[in-house]
Amino acid sequence: MSRKKKFALAAAFTGAAAAAVTAGLFIRQEVAKRKPFSIEEATIDEIQKAIRLGQTTSKELVRQYLDRIQKLNQQGPFLNAVREINPEAIHEAEACDVKRTVQPDVGPLFGIPIIVKDNIETAGNMHTTAGSIALKNHQASQDAFIIKKLKAAGAIIIGKANLTEFANFISDKMPNGYSSLGGQVLNPYGAAFDVGGSSSGTASAVAANLAAAGIGTETSGSILSPASSNALVGIKPTIGVLSRSGIIPLAHSQDTAGPMARTVRDAVLLLNAMTGVDEDDEETVWGRGDVQKDYRVYLKRNGLKNARIGIDRHYLKDLSREKVELINKALKVMKEKGAHVIDPVIIPSSETLENRQSSVLYHEFKWDINRYFGKLDQQIPVHSLADLITFNREHADKALKYGQAVLEKSEQTSGDLGEREYLIDRADDLRLSRKEGLDAVIKAQHLDALVFANAQGCDIAAKAGYPSITVPAGYTHDGEPVGITFTGLAFSEPRLIELAFAFEQATKHRMAPGL
Repeated sequence: MSRKKKFALAAAFTGAAAAAVTAGLFIRQEVAKRKPFSIEEATIDEIQKAIRLGQTTSKELVRQYLDRIQKLNQQGPFLNAVREINPEAIHEAEACDVKRTVQPDVGPLFGIPIIVKDNIETAGNMHTTAGSIALKNHQASQDAFIIKKLKAAGAIIIGKANLTEFANFISDKMPNGYSSLGGQVLNPYGAAFDVGGSSSGTASAVAANLAAAGIGTETSGSILSPASSNALVGIKPTIGVLSRSGIIPLAHSQDTAGPMARTVRDAVLLLNAMTGVDEDDEETVWGRGDVQKDYRVYLKRNGLKNARIGIDRHYLKDLSREKVELINKALKVMKEKGAHVIDPVIIPSSETLENRQSSVLYHEFKWDINRYFGKLDQQIPVHSLADLITFNREHADKALKYGQAVLEKSEQTSGDLGEREYLIDRADDLRLSRKEGLDAVIKAQHLDALVFANAQGCDIAAKAGYPSITVPAGYTHDGEPVGITFTGLAFSEPRLIELAFAFEQATKHRMAPGL
């Protein structure tokens, strides 16, 4: 390129940049004249509309969320949901505002602040710790695949969320939402209520309006449980819909990421942004033909009409009478909206699964975590599961408040996924959860979905690798949130979204916590 052309391009770029800055200043001046936009319970669409109308900017949004985090996370109710703030969040928001002035036609997540569970890798100045003091200095060299997708859509990662340490695979005594590095996450609806786990901080933060929406991960209930406990929508997709590369693992046969939001539509917008074939996760390669390009087309208000929905009341046996009544009311709404509710149905393998101890997670955790730790920088003090156990013992005053019996049990396995015990248990998990479980009842009764209270059916769906969506179903007299979960067969997300959205629109149960 000639020097003359280079100077011409530079002048053009400078002129555009100056115009963008001038436009940005004008927008900020106009915003200052208007009543501030309220982020509380604002949907992603409402936020985008407010930005288009000049009522706010991405920078102002980030500032508002950061102010709210400061007031509610380590002050006031001390939710302890956000473990770390992205130091570049405001600068990234400013860049979004400038880009929007020269490219106004942006996607739905552009400039939207998102909170991410702290077992999902984020490159840059933030850490990825899984809540462990052993990983407190771990900074990933690159973003996880789903984070790359979110950033490509223009989302701003406002911070990392606290969680149940190592996705609650340390000790049977560890409460939901506790990590040795981050402390205890609290439920914004009441400190006495279970916050759910292990995506506890993501749920608490989104419920308390500390971010527009969030990302969690699940192995068995870790999205559905905290979403239900915090009056949120949580989508646990079919294994293979979302990539797991760049996520600190628990067990590859069941691990997945998923969106957590205050509305079904917002959750779907996140799901859309994160899908994609990742060559580093073969499940996404195998599932590419079953993943939809745009799940928004399934947001149908009449999605319950003529639906066939089953409920196995065996899963309600441990709930209070008040919570069961909320589920009954939810079923009544579904009937009123045209659904055929088959009540009860029986999942043939449910009791067998409940009374059986599978070794799969213990074997896979050792295999997966050793591979992950083996790639960490030498400055990190752990490079194997054995190293982690030793480190925790040496720092027992901070690291072992609740012990590490689960880690030790996992370490006792061979770490060989060709071992007979593992292969038999994995085959039994699949048989009982699929052929003799969900497949059997859904196909025999011609169901679109099964429904469960909260995350009651999470284990069978997790073992099968099947999808679930939970939505708010109401509150107890004490104000504790209760969710209802729709579960279907592999890659049935489209139908589940129809059902969940129709139920949400018919009930509008979601209420902000009284903070």
